[in-house]
Amino acid sequence: MTANGPEPTAVASRRSYGPPKTRRQRRCSDRRPARGRTRLVLAVPRQPCPTVHNAGTKLLNASLFRELQKHRNRQGLRWGMMSVPSHLFCFSHLRWNFVYQRPQHLLSRAARNLGVFYVEEPIFSQDDAGVKIQRDEACGVVVVTPVLPEGLTTDEITNAQHRVVDSLLAQVRPSQWVGWYYTPMALQFTRHLSPNLRIYDNMDELSAFAGAPQGILDLERELMAKCDLMFVGGQSLYESKRNRHDNIHVFPSSVDTAHFKSARERSVDPDDQRAIPHPRIGFFGVIDERMNMDIVAGIAALRPQWQLVMIGPTAKISPQSLPRAENIHWLGCKQYRELPNYLSGWDVGIMPFAMNEATRFISPTKTPEFLAAGVPVVSTSITDVVNPYGAAGHVEIASNAEEFVAKIDLLLRRPKAHWLSAVDAHLAEMSWDKTWARMMLHIASVGAESKSAREGQLV
Repeated sequence: MTANGPEPTAVASRRSYGPPKTRRQRRCSDRRPARGRTRLVLAVPRQPCPTVHNAGTKLLNASLFRELQKHRNRQGLRWGMMSVPSHLFCFSHLRWNFVYQRPQHLLSRAARNLGVFYVEEPIFSQDDAGVKIQRDEACGVVVVTPVLPEGLTTDEITNAQHRVVDSLLAQVRPSQWVGWYYTPMALQFTRHLSPNLRIYDNMDELSAFAGAPQGILDLERELMAKCDLMFVGGQSLYESKRNRHDNIHVFPSSVDTAHFKSARERSVDPDDQRAIPHPRIGFFGVIDERMNMDIVAGIAALRPQWQLVMIGPTAKISPQSLPRAENIHWLGCKQYRELPNYLSGWDVGIMPFAMNEATRFISPTKTPEFLAAGVPVVSTSITDVVNPYGAAGHVEIASNAEEFVAKIDLLLRRPKAHWLSAVDAHLAEMSWDKTWARMMLHIASVGAESKSAREGQLV
């Protein structure tokens, strides 16, 4: 025994772990580790296998070990007359703590009833290697991050991720579980698994993004052939894929209205915004190849008395490439909880997306968030913004800097009362709670039909 519980013992496994046998013959063959054996093992080439229990690797501690033990006893639930799984294991290309967006909104709600594990892409270290496991205390999601040695080959990285997932499932022993995918690339180290339900929540057309990994389209075809249920994050993306899966459903970006609506009542500026004069023209979100920098620079040049407040992390572009001017303020990344404080001091919002392949199918979450905050907004003609928001008059549409300036001028002069009334009526039909509840109905209803016919076909 140790101070933190039973003496950890390595779990070596080349098999997948899963639910009891079902009528669809989905049981994973497994060898259950003895109770009390507590540590995950990451076996990677070129160095000894470290364990997540090793304090020197800053990984699994006693409280998280107890969390894993607690998950072992979690049972499936009943949803009306239908059963739903006990656990959800998500495989994502996005960092849990990067930007709070669709995965966080949905999975934090899933964690109210299910045991949720969020498996990130690896990080690389010259020092310790292992598995970093952290519990998000705000919602209960357990974030799992492989920590790998630098210099591994692609195959070695994939094999290491394979072992991490196998070891995690061996420890948790879910009675029934969902495999939830945000990236087809995860299929490389999870295709051997047999979850009760495999779901692809396709929030973006990842193959169109800068730096898209080789082979992603082939892996997406394979994933779509394997998955029982597919969700897509916007109407345009749904239209492009609706004929490629027989159980596909569209769930556009929703909004936490109460969170952003608080911006209408706040009056104290954050420290780094307080000295910026009005009128303030604001943007928040990831700043990457999807932003039209010419529009940003053009607005600043055409109206030097306006102040552009730009919030968000940069990704896949150099910070040195951002347009610079005395009236452009790059304030960096902010926490989700801080956003209403900033939006409350903005006069107009902008969404200056570039019109390219990377933005062809996006459904920006920030659209309803701007509206909930009571900030009028101008956007480029992104399909899922034009319809429904532009068509309803909730968002103004522009295509270049001159048109943005004209629309912003209009919004700065326009009374907000009538617009807010129409916006609030639209938002009343939206919430992430409603979205997750509707997704759960689909999850619970997928039952007796066999997936064998679909697995034999690649779409």
